[in-house]
Amino acid sequence: WLSHQKLSELKIDQIVPDARRVWIDQTTNNWGDLIAVVDKEVKAGKRGRSDQAIFKKFTNGLQTKKDEWIYDLGLAGLETKVQHFLHTVTEIREGKVPFDTLKWDREIERRFRSGGLSSPFQRGKILLASARPFVKKWLYYDDELISVQFQTRALLPFGSEVASNPTLAFHGMSSTQPFAALALTPPFDICSLKTGNGSSFGAPRYRYTKSGERIDNITDWALTQFTAHYGKPAKISKDDIFAYVYAVLHDPIYRETYALNLKREFPRIPFYPNFPQWRDWGQALLKLHIGYESVTPWPLTRSDVPDTRAAAAGMAPKAALKADKSAGTITLDSETTLSGIPPECWDYKLGNRSGLEWILDQYKEKTPKDPTIRAKFNTYRFADYKEVVIDLLTRVTRVSVETMAVTDAMKAISRG
Repeated sequence: WLSHQKLSELKIDQIVPDARRVWIDQTTNNWGDLIAVVDKEVKAGKRGRSDQAIFKKFTNGLQTKKDEWIYDLGLAGLETKVQHFLHTVTEIREGKVPFDTLKWDREIERRFRSGGLSSPFQRGKILLASARPFVKKWLYYDDELISVQFQTRALLPFGSEVASNPTLAFHGMSSTQPFAALALTPPFDICSLKTGNGSSFGAPRYRYTKSGERIDNITDWALTQFTAHYGKPAKISKDDIFAYVYAVLHDPIYRETYALNLKREFPRIPFYPNFPQWRDWGQALLKLHIGYESVTPWPLTRSDVPDTRAAAAGMAPKAALKADKSAGTITLDSETTLSGIPPECWDYKLGNRSGLEWILDQYKEKTPKDPTIRAKFNTYRFADYKEVVIDLLTRVTRVSVETMAVTDAMKAISRG
């Protein structure tokens, strides 16, 4: 087309970048007037930007680059895999098997060639991690086996204090998927909210010094900003700010208004009228999302029709894990169906998937990508987790319904 046109005769539109150097998909909202949730310069302690964000520190999730080796839904399966991996590393070092017996990433290979990866297997390094929304997996947390930790070890200590350090995870920047936020407990994976490109970030309620001292991760600057805006009689605490931020990140109007901004930058937060209402919504959502395993199950209807053919062959029912949204059903396998799923459950999205769909995806039977895992450790069978999944689906159904009730209420409130 261009070869047949004269440049002098073409109609030209001049594009001028805005103040934030954005050339296309420019916005005309008040994004620049909002306060930053996190900021790279604040995190780095840059002079002149000291603490001018709500959270002092934040981090990417863990990037293992070997999920199939150091994550597992089953504890015994994880132990077996990790022990084999470490044994194979020793055999490679001793020249008993070729170097390419294992699939290496750049960081792990560098550590191996510098004499690392020599620690023996330790059961004490196994803990539960937030792998995907509402799905926890066993993780072998070893500093040498995880490719990139970012600041996870410094910000999210493990052991008895994990549950007391809730973290606001979010995803959307540099991503094609819609913005998503989920409160969880550490550690969490870099893909914990990911269905496309981009990374999952987390801002924890607390951070820890090298000596292990717990300190606030919400800045005094943020407390001053909130107190100045809403007035001292409001008696706002940092826990209140934490809940308020979480509520706003779920506000449908906020997500719609700043959709383009959230794809380019870390979240920023407006000061809405009626702070107590937003704080209360945030507290309700935090309780739901962090405590999803203990909420009252939603009364779904379970239907079981024996698969006589599978039984005659001595096999488990064939796994399906498929949802029919229009019918409000989930077919788990060739025997069992759950029905009575409220339609609003499918509207509770974390990225491109609903909470229920994340569970179905993570518990499907899939062929492992790693050839060694595929040949020796492809032991996952949905039948072994069927009752666990049914219980989880009933609880996340309630979480989804109650989350949507909160966000629907948000739509109706004035922001003037």
